Amino acid sequence: MTTDDDHALTPRGTRPRTSPRSDAARAPVGPVLCTPAVEVPEHVITLDETLELAARIHPGHEALPLALRLIKNTGVRTRHLVQPIEVTLDHPGLEERNKTYVREAKRRIPAAVDTALANARLIAREIDAIVLVSCTGFTMPSLTAWMINELGFRTDTRQIPIAQMGCAGGGSAINRAHDFFLAHPGANVLIVACEFCSLCYQPTDLTIGNLLSNGLFGDAVASAVVRGRGGRGMRLEANGSHLVPGTEEWISYAVKPTGFHFLLDRRVPHTMQDLAPALVEIGGAHGWDVTDLDFYVIHAGGPRILDDLSRHLGVKPAMFERSRDTLTQYGNIASAVVLDALRRTAESGLVPEGARGLLAGFGPGITAEITLGTWTNG
Repeated sequence: MTTDDDHALTPRGTRPRTSPRSDAARAPVGPVLCTPAVEVPEHVITLDETLELAARIHPGHEALPLALRLIKNTGVRTRHLVQPIEVTLDHPGLEERNKTYVREAKRRIPAAVDTALANARLIAREIDAIVLVSCTGFTMPSLTAWMINELGFRTDTRQIPIAQMGCAGGGSAINRAHDFFLAHPGANVLIVACEFCSLCYQPTDLTIGNLLSNGLFGDAVASAVVRGRGGRGMRLEANGSHLVPGTEEWISYAVKPTGFHFLLDRRVPHTMQDLAPALVEIGGAHGWDVTDLDFYVIHAGGPRILDDLSRHLGVKPAMFERSRDTLTQYGNIASAVVLDALRRTAESGLVPEGARGLLAGFGPGITAEITLGTWTNG
């Protein structure tokens, strides 16, 4: 672990504390979250197609006009699915759904991993731990075991599967990778987020929250490397978590014979008024003013979340543009959202060396996983 004098986080515009050590000794040594890779399936459904399907499937639903309005207001224009829509709409049972999850995960994870490794300029055998996060399917052993067996990782690679963080899982994966580095300085950690939300479609569940989710969530696999030394991307400086008390049932799964039934409380969009102060507090504990940073990577659960967080933090809406792009083009891809928004941030080429930023994932609990970092171009 480092001391405060080694890596003091100072408010922007002030000079960090210095010591008589050489410039080399004072060089940044924190791990770098390198540019993520994101793979989306080939089957696409547009907003117009989603609205037409909802109207055709539920013509007599008393809340159909409300559901259609909510879906339009998500801002989602296209989503990608692991199966054609006509197959997605057919529910063959939980067993077959999970078989599809495993088959598609094994089919699509390797490409994302290969690109993530290339972005970090590493090979599989240089990875010391794998954090795999998913909330849309289940395997035991974890898919990390399959990855080690089939994708060239060492047999002593640590396995860190995360299965119950929902949309906050991407932020949690990043923070656990950071924690692993702090325990094992210089280690390289691979993150994989595998989310096939379409496999949770429940044709008999006619609640408003479920109807909304049918037009909001999409499928994707994302991967990124937290490199212990060197690399280009977000240098991880600090992380924290916050749970809003009394909200554990606001976002949840009901596990039934047909699988996972998504439950969404109508109060969820208002949680930013509780989470924004937590972000400020966590940043302040490390000497950062999170209301005045250079870039933001925020979980795009929906437009209301981004709008409210912008207002409560006093941050211009344009600062969340990359997250909105993810929502518009891919929908809510659960734990993969923050990795895709970070990919868009990196590929924009607009973030200068040393820029300060915040990454935040939100999910069941209600939980926030927060990461502070500075940009490095390697």
